[in-house]
Amino acid sequence: MRAVRGFLLTARGWMLIAGAGSAAILASALGSQFIGGLAPCPICIWQRWPHVVALVIAALAVTVLWRHARPLAALGSLAMLVGAGLGLYHTGIERGWWEGPDTCTSSDITTLSIDQLMARIMSAPLVRCDEVQWDLFGLSMASWNAAISLGLAALWLASAARAPGK
Repeated sequence: MRAVRGFLLTARGWMLIAGAGSAAILASALGSQFIGGLAPCPICIWQRWPHVVALVIAALAVTVLWRHARPLAALGSLAMLVGAGLGLYHTGIERGWWEGPDTCTSSDITTLSIDQLMARIMSAPLVRCDEVQWDLFGLSMASWNAAISLGLAALWLASAARAPGK
């Protein structure tokens, strides 16, 4: 037990924890989609990609590319900062702070003709980015993703400070 605790407090252990965090985020996103029936909007899908990248980086950094762990840890942190940015962007859309892409939000329809309105309805996605489908303690999935991604970015940065590499 002491050896496991000692390992987890190393740069390699922190990278492993950060990678496991991204794996957990991906598992929860896929679980909520395929088990919970919550269809993702386009921005939800975008938010998954930084976690995929971080998971691959973690796998490489703790195994075959350990000698280059420092730059990989920096890349892992960058991936998580991108993920946090996407989560904050999506949160802003959900809360009405700014408009999202035309393909996944609704806007004023009073100036549209019947043909334009029908075209918009027929091309509209099934899930809108500006509606919260699920929340916990008042935070949507996008908000939780942003907060967790920031925490994972901090783990990556801490491991970069301790990791070997050029």
